[in-house]
Amino acid sequence: MADNIMRRDSDSQNGKDINNDIMMKQERGDHLNYAAGETRMYEDLMSKEDEEFYHAYPQAARDKAYFKVDIRLVPMLALLYLFSFMDRANIGNAKIEGMNADIGLTGVQYNIVSSIFFVTYVIFEIPANSILQKYFSHRPSLWIGIITMAWGVVMTFHGVVQNFAGLMSARLVLGMAEAGFYPGALLICAKWYPRFRLQKRVALFYMSSAFAGALSGLLAFAIAKMDGVGGYEGWRWIFIIEGIATVVVGVVTPFVLADSPARSKWLSDDERRFIELAMVVQDGSKKNTALTSKVTSSVFKQVFTDWQLYVQGIIYWSNTVPNNAFKFTLPTIIKQMGYTSAKAQLMTIPVYCFGAISAFGTAWFADRYKRRMPFIVGPQLVVVLAYAILFPLAPNISNRIAPCYVALCIACLGFYPINPGGQAWTANNLAGPAKRGIGLAFLTSMGNIGGVVGSYIFIEKEAPAYPTGYGASIAFAGLGAIAALGLEFALIRINRNRDKITREEIMAKYTEEELALLGDRSPLFRYTL
Repeated sequence: MADNIMRRDSDSQNGKDINNDIMMKQERGDHLNYAAGETRMYEDLMSKEDEEFYHAYPQAARDKAYFKVDIRLVPMLALLYLFSFMDRANIGNAKIEGMNADIGLTGVQYNIVSSIFFVTYVIFEIPANSILQKYFSHRPSLWIGIITMAWGVVMTFHGVVQNFAGLMSARLVLGMAEAGFYPGALLICAKWYPRFRLQKRVALFYMSSAFAGALSGLLAFAIAKMDGVGGYEGWRWIFIIEGIATVVVGVVTPFVLADSPARSKWLSDDERRFIELAMVVQDGSKKNTALTSKVTSSVFKQVFTDWQLYVQGIIYWSNTVPNNAFKFTLPTIIKQMGYTSAKAQLMTIPVYCFGAISAFGTAWFADRYKRRMPFIVGPQLVVVLAYAILFPLAPNISNRIAPCYVALCIACLGFYPINPGGQAWTANNLAGPAKRGIGLAFLTSMGNIGGVVGSYIFIEKEAPAYPTGYGASIAFAGLGAIAALGLEFALIRINRNRDKITREEIMAKYTEEELALLGDRSPLFRYTL
C-alpha cells in the first residue's frame, strides 16, 4: 500500500559528526539525549562494534527493513482503526434509518448518547496504555486483540437495545473497551519508527478513520435493506453485522500484528539489529531505555505537569470538536439537502475520501521537510475556510447544494491531517518509553474531551442553519492554529537557550542517570519543531 512512498524515506540517523553540529543532528531526526563522546558519535549509546555496523548499514537495506515493518504493521493498524472509528460513528447512520423513533429518543437524548461514549473513553485511555506498557510491552498484539474483541461484542449488543437507558449503557461500555486502541497504536508505532519516519505511518492508519466514514455510509446503505429480517429493523443490523466483523478481526490480530523486532522472524538478523539500534539512538541507550521504561508515579507527575501536552490538547480540540460533531451530523446535513436516507448514506463517501487523501499527503510533506507546525496550522485554516462558506449558506441548504457539499469536502481536507501531525509532534518531543506511552494516552484522553463538546454543538432545533455548530467549529479551529504557532515559538526559544550550554557544563552538573530521568527536560534534548 505504501511501496513507492516508504522506499523514498530519508534515513534519520545518517551523518558522522554531531559533536560540532548539534542542530544538524536534530534535523536528521536523532534524539539528542546522551549523545556522543569526544571521539565517537554514539560512544554513550552503544558498543564500537554496534556503532560501526549501524553506520555501515546501507541506505537501501535500511529502507527495505522499514518497508518490511510497514507492510506488517501499518495495514493491520489501519484496519483496526477503521473498525474502531466505524463502530463509534455508525450511530449517525443508524439515526437516519429510524433508530431515534424506534427506541423513543427525544430532544437532546441523541446528543447525550453520542457524547457519553467519550466519558469512559477519556477516563480509561491512560489506564489502558499503562497496562500495555507494564504487562504487554513485548506482546502488544495480544492486548490490542483482546480489546478489539471486547468492543466488537459491545457493538453487537447495540443492535438489541430497546430504550434510551439501554443505548446509554452500551455507549458507556463501548467507550471503555475502545479506549486502549488509539493511544496503544501510537505507542506501538513510536517503538518501531524514529521521529521523522513516524508521522506518515500514523497518518496511514489514521486516514482509515476517514475511510471508515465512507465505508460506514456504504455499509449502512446495504445493510439497511435487511429491514425486517429476523424481526429486526435495518438500523439494528448495522450494529450487529459490524460488531460481529469487529470480533473476527480481533481474533486474528494477535497472529498478524507485528509485536517487536525481537519477536519478528520475518526480519533478517541484520535488519533486526539495525532497527533495534535505531531505537537505541532514539531513546538514548539500552541502559537509559530500561531506566525510563518503568511506569512510576514520577512518570505520571512528569506527564501531568508537562506544559506542552496542554498546548497540544488545544491543538487536538481543533480537530476533535468540529470533526466529531461533523461525523455524527454529516448524514443528517446531507439529507437536509433534499436526498433520501439511502442517497445521503452514499453521499458521505466522497467527503471522507478527501479527508483520507489529505491526511497522508500532508504527513508525507511533514516528514519530508521535518516540520510539524506548518502542516498542522495549514489544515486548521482550511477548516475555518470550509465553515466560513457553510455558515451563511446553511439556512438555505436545499437551494445551495453544490457549494455546501463542496464546503463539506473542504472541511474533511482540513480535519484529518491535524491529529496525525499533533500526535507525531508529541511523540517526537516526549523522551523515554514510559513517558511517551503515558503522555500519548494523556493527550488522547484530554483531546477526546472535545468529542463530548462536539456531540452537543449541532443542536437539532437549530437545523438546518446550525449557527452554534458552525460557529463553534470555526472558533476551535482558529484557537488550535494560535496554539500551534505559540508552541512552535516556545520550543524554538527553549532549543536556543539549551544551545548556549556546553556539553561539558551539563556533564559536570548531572550524572547520566539524572539526564535519563529528566527525559525531554534534559539540557541535552532538542525539541522537534
